[in-house]
This record gives sequence, C-alpha cells and structure tokens, in this order.
Amino acid sequence: MKKTLTTALATGVLALSASIASAGEIAVIVKTTNSNFWQNVNKGATAAIEGQSEHTLSFNGPASESAVADQVSLVENAINRGVSAIVLAPSDPEALAPVVKRAFESGIPVAIIDSGLAEGSEQYYQTFLSTDNCAAGEQAAQLMIDNAGSTGKVAVMSYVAGVGSEIGRVGCFVDYIDANSDIEIVGPLYSQSQMATALNQTTDTLAANGDLVGIFGANEPTAIGMGRAIEQAGKAGQLTAIGFDGNADLQDMVKSGTLLATAVQGSFQMGELGVNAVIDILAGNEVEDFIDTGVIMVTKENIDAPEAQNVLY
Repeated sequence: MKKTLTTALATGVLALSASIASAGEIAVIVKTTNSNFWQNVNKGATAAIEGQSEHTLSFNGPASESAVADQVSLVENAINRGVSAIVLAPSDPEALAPVVKRAFESGIPVAIIDSGLAEGSEQYYQTFLSTDNCAAGEQAAQLMIDNAGSTGKVAVMSYVAGVGSEIGRVGCFVDYIDANSDIEIVGPLYSQSQMATALNQTTDTLAANGDLVGIFGANEPTAIGMGRAIEQAGKAGQLTAIGFDGNADLQDMVKSGTLLATAVQGSFQMGELGVNAVIDILAGNEVEDFIDTGVIMVTKENIDAPEAQNVLY
C-alpha cells in the first residue's frame, strides 16, 4: 500500500495545500545521539540532504535511550517551530504516539524509523522504515547453505524467545533452512541477550556436537559470546559461523575468520531513505507504507568497502 501526503491526511482533519512542499527544515530525531548506530543514521540523513537546496536538516536525540520524556520534548519543539517534516526513531512506542498525532494534526508528515509506534497510531505517520528481520534471517540462512552445504548440523544461538525481531530473524532462518536443505537444526538456544550466557551455551553446544558444520548467532551479545566460545574451543574457521550486528568485537571476528560474516542492519539507510521519503511526501509523491532498510552481510572481503563502513559501529 502506498501513501501520499494528501491521501494519508484525507480524513478531513487537515486541509493541506501544495504550499507544504515549500522549502523547510527536516528534523531527524533519534533515540540518542550518544551511539555510533545513531550517528550512522545521521550520516545517511546528511547524504540524502546534500546536493539539494530546498530543505535543511537538523539532527537531535536525548542523552540516552531511556530519556523518553526528553525525546518527546524534542518532537514537541520541532512541531512548535514549524518544521516541514520529521524523521523519528521512537524510544517508547506508547509515549511517542501522542506527539506524533500532534504532528499529524499540525500538517507535518512523519517517517518512523527503526522501531514502531503503538498499535493504532498508523494513521498518524506516512511510512515506517526498518529492517525486515524475516528477510534478514533468510539471507543469513542462504549464506549458511552456500558455505556449509545442505547437510549436517547447524546450531542456532538466539536471544529472547518471542520478541518480534527474534520471531522474524530466527524463525525465518530456521524455516528457510528447513525448506531449502537437509540440515538438522540444533536449538534454538536463548541467551537472554547475555554475552556470558551465549558463551557458555555455545561452549556446551560445540562439545556436544562435534559434527557441527555451522552456527548462527542472532544478535550482538549472542554473536559475541558465540564467537568467543568458538575461539576458546580452537574451532575458528572450522565451521561456518554467522553473526548479527556490527560492533568492533564482531568486526574483529570477521577479520580474523572466526565469523564468515555478520549481518548488520542498515542504520545509514534508515537516515538516507527516511529523509528521502519525507522529501518525496512533501513533493506530493507516493511512498510505501513500509520501507525495508535491509541488512549488509559484512565479510572479510567487503568490510573496508563503503557499503560496510556506512553501517559498522
């Protein structure tokens, strides 16, 4: 389904004219500015605004992701100063919903990035940009089959059962493996996003399954613990190991060969495509309700390339 500004706001609450497409500030408001992940979003937003003169860009966020009230105030301030559009990564789905509604009522289009708003708020923003975790899981599964083969055992080291991202990321990984190979899945095991737990679980899994051909660590702390266990067991490079996320520890593991690859969410793309989306809306063009910002499979071969450097942190 696609939306334009006029169709999205055609409830009669607002009577918007073509003048909304005039030049103005695009406010990018993220969960915190004290994070390399969100600074990568800023880089993408800046890249989108460069080379055109119609709009200016501001980038703000609270000191921490837990400072939800501060983020609400930043959005309120943006509305009060009459920005042309907002690109928002909401820290809390419930707390940010009312202020996004206020932006809607003020005729300000909003693109939501990374995390969704509370259910029932869809009418108040024009597009949602995030990682398609199911597609990411399937991409990791295909890479696993390509490198480990279509038989043998593959262990799945997961994080928190039932979390939305986990259901897509791990569920679709397992489903894709089942549908496209004869691989036997070991697990999933759940680390509760604790690195030490993942290390111990992986150590036990490696000891109990000496014939593993592959292993998948589905988020940052889990993948780090998994990688350290592989190294401590002296099995680096002996099985196909794929991680998720892109901090310095995981980058080092890719460079050393402990990990074949790590799947990194498109933080740069969230900023770039988010700003492009609101520019399109302001120009009266259609945008999709959901835009997949994708993942980059970072390997030893591409880790120094711009596509990888834009999302690593």
